[in-house]
Amino acid sequence: MNKPDRSTTEYNPVAKGLHWLIAIGLLAVFALGSIMTDMPGITPTKLKYYNWHKWLGVTLLALSLARIAWRVLNPPPPLPAHMSRLQVLLSKAMHHSLYLATLAIPVLGYLYTLAAGFPVVYFGVIELPVLFGKTPAWIEPLKEAHSLSADFLLVAVGAHVAAALWHHFRDHDGLLFRMLPRAFSKLGGRANH
Repeated sequence: MNKPDRSTTEYNPVAKGLHWLIAIGLLAVFALGSIMTDMPGITPTKLKYYNWHKWLGVTLLALSLARIAWRVLNPPPPLPAHMSRLQVLLSKAMHHSLYLATLAIPVLGYLYTLAAGFPVVYFGVIELPVLFGKTPAWIEPLKEAHSLSADFLLVAVGAHVAAALWHHFRDHDGLLFRMLPRAFSKLGGRANH
């Protein structure tokens, strides 16, 4: 079987780079969030972790906006022809959900921080706009929305990974390798045909 032109079957290097930077950043921000919220009391270390969590959240928001802009300007390669209309619809819904969550979570975290009366000073240097002052009535709803959105993203990422693995191991359609760096495609056997 002839191999398809790689430029039409895989994402471009910028899309891949942004995807993996966001994925690594999400792992870090979730781990940090879990660690800091489990720490008792208010300590200098805990406050440092909260700042790192916020800075990483702002960075992920910027990377997500860049990823979405790049995708709009550089449409992804077409999905494999064997995919049903339902699979294509689910794939699009999944990607839109992932993008929405990666935008909503940091925005909700930012608003939660403002409601608690703390400014966000990016890397301790750039103070982000204070849209409103301390608003105790908003603290719990925004905290809950931030947390629920993060839980949703965890489930969505799990489904995204499961779908990629399904395509790789069941369908052998090379879909997984569209987003992996080219060095990984040599491991694909049938999958990159």
